[in-house]
Amino acid sequence: MKYGVIVFPGSNCDHDCFWVTGNVIKQDVKFIWHKEKNVNDVDCIILPGGFSYGDYLRTGAIARFSPVMESVIKHAEKGKLVLGICNGFQILTECGLLPGTLMRNRDLRFICKDVYLSVENNSTRFTNCAQEGQILSIPIAHGEGNYYANAQELTKLKENNQIIFRYCDREGKINSYSNPNGSLENIAGIVNKNGNVLGMMPHPERCCENMMSSMDGIVIFDSIINSLN
Repeated sequence: MKYGVIVFPGSNCDHDCFWVTGNVIKQDVKFIWHKEKNVNDVDCIILPGGFSYGDYLRTGAIARFSPVMESVIKHAEKGKLVLGICNGFQILTECGLLPGTLMRNRDLRFICKDVYLSVENNSTRFTNCAQEGQILSIPIAHGEGNYYANAQELTKLKENNQIIFRYCDREGKINSYSNPNGSLENIAGIVNKNGNVLGMMPHPERCCENMMSSMDGIVIFDSIINSLN
């Protein structure tokens, strides 16, 4: 399969995603500059973390209007895969591919640490190599990761089983103490109704090798490959 990693002005996790897809899981990968308009030759697009356009106006709000995003939206509408990580998740909500929004963290502070996630749905194209209820240790690094959706959006997310990851503790308990940023119902990652677009605040690309504190992020990239085989 072939990955495409979007590069916006201010992206800083693009090389991390490129390294994991190209060197760790050994897949074809290329960078896609934000001004490009053709992404037809890739199977999975990654919108990486960082501070696109300096996070001016609102996180992801300017990147949403980059020329490449029209092609990303069409890519998703064709049923192809899109993975938005951290700032990428914020961009996906801004462009309407995912519901809800990401607000300032509850304590109004930037948070950078390892957190635990509960796999809430392992039947997606991004989690099929995980076990339902499996606990993953994956780092976060964000100042605006507080996920919010209105009551109608939340109801639909639950009805369609679109909530993929929730923040939890090491025993898998989901409560306010295990919620690092104040996200609604501890939500850490969601998919669209069709299941081909995933947005998540934690950084799986930062925990895919033995030298890191965890290798739990690899399950997401392995699941993507498995879904296309």
